[in-house]
Amino acid sequence: MKSWLIIVAILFVIAEAILWVKNFILPLPVYILGGAFLAIASNYDKGIMAFIKPYLKTNHEIISQTASLIEDPNILQQAKTVKAAIESKTTKSD
Repeated sequence: MKSWLIIVAILFVIAEAILWVKNFILPLPVYILGGAFLAIASNYDKGIMAFIKPYLKTNHEIISQTASLIEDPNILQQAKTVKAAIESKTTKSD
């Protein structure tokens, strides 16, 4: 008999909780903030520049015609070393 009372009490609590959740309404600002948070969280891996970049007005064609952009500054030294090694091999073989 005790177990029946406990089971009925648990079912009553679950039924009342479901009715309470169905009638629970959040105010509009909470939905707006929640949506903004979800948008930021879902696009977090892209970074903030993905949103700013379309609004930047830079012309990369002019830069690429007049200069080459080098990300690694040591690449010039490596290129000089390779060029010197090739020249030394060609002068030895002549």
